[in-house]
Amino acid sequence: MCDELTAADTDRHLSRRQLGAAAGAIGAAVLLPAPANAKPIKGRDVVITTPDGQCDAYFTAPTAGKHPAVLIWPDIMGLRPAFRTMADRLAQSGYAVLVVNQFYRSAKSPIVQPGESFDQPAVRERITPWRAVLTPAAVTSDGKTFVAFLDTQKEVDTKRGIGSAGYCMGGPMVIRTAAASSRIKAGASFHGAGLVNDAPDSPHKLVPQLRGGYLIAIATNDDARNPNDKVALREAFTTAKRPAEIEVYDGAMHGWCVIDSKVYNQPQAERAWGKMLDLFANNLDRHA
Repeated sequence: MCDELTAADTDRHLSRRQLGAAAGAIGAAVLLPAPANAKPIKGRDVVITTPDGQCDAYFTAPTAGKHPAVLIWPDIMGLRPAFRTMADRLAQSGYAVLVVNQFYRSAKSPIVQPGESFDQPAVRERITPWRAVLTPAAVTSDGKTFVAFLDTQKEVDTKRGIGSAGYCMGGPMVIRTAAASSRIKAGASFHGAGLVNDAPDSPHKLVPQLRGGYLIAIATNDDARNPNDKVALREAFTTAKRPAEIEVYDGAMHGWCVIDSKVYNQPQAERAWGKMLDLFANNLDRHA
């Protein structure tokens, strides 16, 4: 979950040496292996008009041809260099990628400065009210707007489905967008927060409205705190007859997939990334 308990988990499980190494995790980005046959890409900052304002975002795609689109929802610390790097890497694999600042109603990106993290009380106090504005209705509206934006970009192949990936608080945003838009044909949630709750519109209750395949990658410490979530998710996908791979990643803590996270776990992050590429290849790399 994206809260102070997760921050406490992080400090409890990481040694001082690990914390020191993790502080420079963004440097690992330059060590990430390039995709096989990586395509030349070009990125640009964009502004998307929504019913609630102007959303700043980053769009990146191969320099030639049309490609399946992917919408990325960042974690609690929003659009920042780490997510631009991850978006570029996905674009090198042949996708037109949009990563958004979901906090645009409250602040422009980056919403955190170098050295800041959500485990710092002052940062939490600043971001928490911005997160509260992101109601299910707001997220659903934004998701549909972002999908529509992607379909207007010359680099996007509108004959193919769109994928979505979300991290931490972005996990349920993937599900809400996919439930609201028939253009979404695949979704991946990495250490998603709040996928299962008691509300009538809990993300796991929206599974019957989904299309295509899904990947739900769960952190070990999230599973320890909410062991029944994976059970509820599996039951939801099975009942709805929707294909999904739902797995707890052994030893991977909440945030392990993001390259500037203190708990970035490169072997497990690479495995999750490969699963996402397989998901998109199987669901997007063909005409919808």
